[in-house]
Amino acid sequence: MSRPREFDVELAIDAALRLFWQKGYDGVSLTDLTEALGINRPSLYAAFGSKEGLFLRAVDRYIAGPAAPVAAAMNASTAREVATKMMRFYADVAAQPDRPKGCLLVQGALVCGDDSESVKQALADRRLSAEAALATRFERARRDGDLSKDVRPADLARYVWTVCDGLAVQATGGATREQLRRAVDIAMRAWPT
Repeated sequence: MSRPREFDVELAIDAALRLFWQKGYDGVSLTDLTEALGINRPSLYAAFGSKEGLFLRAVDRYIAGPAAPVAAAMNASTAREVATKMMRFYADVAAQPDRPKGCLLVQGALVCGDDSESVKQALADRRLSAEAALATRFERARRDGDLSKDVRPADLARYVWTVCDGLAVQATGGATREQLRRAVDIAMRAWPT
């Protein structure tokens, strides 16, 4: 008969999320994880299968939790408002002292080595999925007359995500909310009329 787990899996995912968000995937060692989660390696492997398994669970938690306002922005009434809300979200998180700076989906893969190719690809897949969802939203806006017919929704979606990713990197580097908000204002001046 197996022993019951002596730790809360959900709290462990939350702790791992914070650690991965701060240090990236390769920046977190198994020792870092076991110490932060208060468990031993066999328990970590039994609960999550591997460091990568835990990381992917943490990424899913991040998307559903701290990054949820990005998906919610898709429901804004105009395409311009969608883009503005998304960019402002990335600018505003720079001022939140209770959370790591930047974006886990960007930082988690920035310094991944060759041994972490599957993690890098998993994060790229999630970013591409988000970009495709935004392109679909912009396609709807174009059909509804909210964007002009000459706008390429996929290109516009890539532009918005490029700005958002850049804002995340700038936040990690210490840019303030005010600095990032000014960058959003400049980016929105390029919005197609």
